Amino acid sequence: MEELGFSLVAVSRFWRTPAVPEGSGPDYVNACCKMRSGLQFDEILATLHKVESEFGRQRDARWASRGLDLDLLAVEERVCPDLDTWTRWRNLPIESQMREAPEELILPHPRLQDRGFVLIPLADIAPLWRHPVSGMSVMEMLAALPEAEKAAIEPL
Repeated sequence: MEELGFSLVAVSRFWRTPAVPEGSGPDYVNACCKMRSGLQFDEILATLHKVESEFGRQRDARWASRGLDLDLLAVEERVCPDLDTWTRWRNLPIESQMREAPEELILPHPRLQDRGFVLIPLADIAPLWRHPVSGMSVMEMLAALPEAEKAAIEPL
């Protein structure tokens, strides 16, 4: 990643997590990292997709099983492209989420606050980061999740 314009700041532990939605594939290994880059948001996302492709990722179906999935979760306290668009994607019903993908980058990730497999690794490296829309810290979002959402996530 350094060769592609990123500087690594922190890396979480690695966590074994069940695939989401349930039954959609084998368990995953999830982690979070904090990086710095002088790239623009769209360039960051394009670079992440390029790395995925180099590791064999094909984007044929939404939420399909994949060997590598690199997500841009947040950039500081930015909401992109705007609050209305973010809110639309945040409130999209699950059936629509499975069919639709945004054409533009949505930040922060619209469902990061709902996913233990994101929040648990994120808590390793940024427990006090606050969601720019809800104002909740990573630890507060994690505490708000049902225990069942967190129970199957185990450190490696």
